[in-house]
Amino acid sequence: MARIAGVDLPRNKRVEIALTYLFGIGRPLSNEILEKAGIDPNKKSDELNDDEVVRIRQVIDQTYRIEGDLRRDIAMNIKRHMDLGTYRGLRHRRNLPVHGQRTHSNARTRKGPRRSIAGKKKPPTKG
Repeated sequence: MARIAGVDLPRNKRVEIALTYLFGIGRPLSNEILEKAGIDPNKKSDELNDDEVVRIRQVIDQTYRIEGDLRRDIAMNIKRHMDLGTYRGLRHRRNLPVHGQRTHSNARTRKGPRRSIAGKKKPPTKG
């Protein structure tokens, strides 16, 4: 089983797909890495020999940020916005959507479950 950047690649999957299990690598980047390493994307991940795994590792280490480094960079960027007090930082701080989505009727994933407000009941209608 190939192990790259502290993550075990899944067995019996094409290498092109298996590389996407690393945080920060999608399909296009996976194909680019395999092209630079000179490896067939249709090859299964458990068919990789040690030399091929080393070549993939070298390409990734030299040119891309993945896993822990990328997570740290993203967290630092968010923290920077929060410290500067930018609009995006305020939205992160208040745990609200950051990219301009409406929140009146949606955004339940980001805001969490509805919290009822005491005493806000509609008066009964006469009729």
